[in-house]
Amino acid sequence: QVQFVESGGGLVQPGESLRLSCAGSGFTFSAFVMEWYRQAPGKEREWVAAIISDGDQTMYADNVKGRFTISRDNAKNQVYLQMNNLKPEDTAVYYCNRRYVPGPWGQGTQVTVSS
Repeated sequence: QVQFVESGGGLVQPGESLRLSCAGSGFTFSAFVMEWYRQAPGKEREWVAAIISDGDQTMYADNVKGRFTISRDNAKNQVYLQMNNLKPEDTAVYYCNRRYVPGPWGQGTQVTVSS
């Protein structure tokens, strides 16, 4: 079955960096556009970034553009999110999923940005 396992979150100070990873299984990973989402406490889940199947094109939400970089390794069935210059407003649980045919949401990985 389709499954996503996110990792790499943690507690960091403003301005620091984190790299999130997401392992996908149960489907042909290389065939899908992959996305990162996040959900802050009391807020709706929001889209963060996307990367097309071969990795040649990426897209970002305006509030992370220039700070976050999405990438993927199809040989490892993984998608990554490099997050630089983190801000307190980036605090959220981060999830990955497929575009167009989403699978069940994973447990996510908590990112907390606080001084």
